[in-house]
Amino acid sequence: MRNIKMTIEYDGSRYLGWQKLGDSDKTIQGKIENILSEMTKTTSDIIGSGRTDAGTHARGQIANFKTTSNMELIAMRDHLNTYLPRDIVVKKLEEVPERFHARYNATGKQYSYYVWNTPVPSAFERTYSYHHPEQLDVTKMNEACKILTGTHDFIGFSSLKKTKKSTVRTIKEITIHKEGDLLHFTFIGDGFLYKMIRIIMGTLLEIGIGKMSPEHIDTLFESGIRSDAGMTVPAQGLFLDEVFY
Repeated sequence: MRNIKMTIEYDGSRYLGWQKLGDSDKTIQGKIENILSEMTKTTSDIIGSGRTDAGTHARGQIANFKTTSNMELIAMRDHLNTYLPRDIVVKKLEEVPERFHARYNATGKQYSYYVWNTPVPSAFERTYSYHHPEQLDVTKMNEACKILTGTHDFIGFSSLKKTKKSTVRTIKEITIHKEGDLLHFTFIGDGFLYKMIRIIMGTLLEIGIGKMSPEHIDTLFESGIRSDAGMTVPAQGLFLDEVFY
């Protein structure tokens, strides 16, 4: 039995997220599994490093699957890319040890979020960024990013209802780069809760327009109340860049 690691890129615009659904074929996992099963002549289940929400994109999603197929990896990759929709691309296939698990072996992830920050929207950036017309104070947002960095209980920045699992996460780095009218936010951490980055982004934008102070982040950590944080920004600005092992 071979264990194959996949590096996958996709435009999530027209999909309901990564995880396959029983009542829909519009998921990334479902599309890939269908082609894999046809190619290997057996049912193939793939394990992703984690879910991405509907509309979220990926440059470096990682998954793995096990197969008895003897097909060469390059031929396997080319077959997948021939029959997958054009907005899903398998960038790389690697044979890995049997015990490799795309989700459980992951030690961290890097995400990007893009904000188109100008009064006039963009016809081209609309699918891959969130249009925020109000001027943003990047200095204040950077102050908030420093407070967010480190190990904290991020339950107040999550859409989770109740969970027995730990909601403590470590954010190693948050950076903001201005690329013309585009603001590029990069998040690196050991893991992220459900909608955590999108809620952090909504909070940062409220700090950027002066509705909240950077110090409000500490209040959120203490209260753990979701309604004290900012809005959940739309998914189209979010990219999974890389998964670390």
